[in-house]
Amino acid sequence: MTLDPQALLRELFAAAIDAAHPRQVLADHLPADRTGRAIVIGAGKAAAAMAEAIEAAWEGEISGLVVTRYGHGADCRKIEVVEAAHPVPDDAGERVARRVLEMVGNLQESDRVIFLLSGGGSSLLALPAEGISLADKQAINKALLRSGAHIGEMNCVRKHLSAIKGGRLAKACWPASVYTYAISDVPGDEATVIASGPTVADPTTSAEALEILARYNIEIPANVRQWLEDPRSETVKADDPCLSRSHFQLIARPQQSLEAAAEKARAAGIAPLILGDLEGESREVAKVHAGIARQVVLHGQPIAAPCVILSGGETTVTVRGNGRGGRNAEFLLSLTENLQGLPGVYALAGDTDGIDGSEDNAGALMTPDSYARAEALGLSAADELANNNGYGYFQALDALLMTGPTRTNVNDFRAILVLPPSA
Repeated sequence: MTLDPQALLRELFAAAIDAAHPRQVLADHLPADRTGRAIVIGAGKAAAAMAEAIEAAWEGEISGLVVTRYGHGADCRKIEVVEAAHPVPDDAGERVARRVLEMVGNLQESDRVIFLLSGGGSSLLALPAEGISLADKQAINKALLRSGAHIGEMNCVRKHLSAIKGGRLAKACWPASVYTYAISDVPGDEATVIASGPTVADPTTSAEALEILARYNIEIPANVRQWLEDPRSETVKADDPCLSRSHFQLIARPQQSLEAAAEKARAAGIAPLILGDLEGESREVAKVHAGIARQVVLHGQPIAAPCVILSGGETTVTVRGNGRGGRNAEFLLSLTENLQGLPGVYALAGDTDGIDGSEDNAGALMTPDSYARAEALGLSAADELANNNGYGYFQALDALLMTGPTRTNVNDFRAILVLPPSA
């Protein structure tokens, strides 16, 4: 049977997404007794799908409210689903955040709150701290996204400018019990980083938030600086009694998705090499992947072809040009420039939520002839990379990866397929 490299890469991506979908992973983590009354709240790109899974599995009375990204909603019967903006928050996210706080503001010790959390929740559950406007948060968020700051740094700032993140939601729910079920989209799966940790302790400080803003030369208005210098801006710490009834359970993580893709590859007779969760500039991470692929082709190391190199995590893009494209398109464009048509090497890079940054594609695909085909069209990979125009480059090649919203999110997925010369 002849192997279709692009079809196989798409199958690996689909396996990674399926392994992290709420319909597959949430029910197994719920308590055995599902007959009581529960208030369900949630935020993130997977929040609507998680709400659907709760409605299917819960036997008792449930009601609540979740917020997800525009286009990522679901038809729930008992839990209201609201859509808001990501990655830059809007007034819809602010309004729903206020409603969530009102919903949990006067609970009793006997009440139970189920909090459904996934990546994107930091922008979607947007409630500025006292004295800070939504416009202030939007401007700072946009600047952070363009700066090249990594997700932990961005979330440190977001938490200290928020009235709901950094453990503050758990504090609002006190003395009720809070059960957080989370899908990780961050390297290391740290609870405090996933969607800025609304129900867990935060080890970062307001002083660190100010240092991050200074490091990336992000100008902030006087009211924001004044707030960050105010002791009230500090987030909830581990010794706060309000966290004693807050429980956190990770239900899906990027590693599970990489392992699912690896198993799919083995079934096709392709040896997998999992590099794990990676961070860094997309174009620089691509150079490392290109080096590994070249070593496989030339020397059969660290693994022999046919093989697939798998990695996840969240890279960053420092915006220098005015082109279109998210971090996965940027990764793949840099990979194309570095490999320049190396025979037998195919690649896919995509965001498991189905949206690469703020575009309409999940990512893109590269083939051994991508570089030459683009050159024939008058497109230079180096020039397009300098302009941050990964979307435009792969659109011209009809190689964008279009999935639509997947309603889950374990962040980036990258697969580089290396075939022997005879394949």
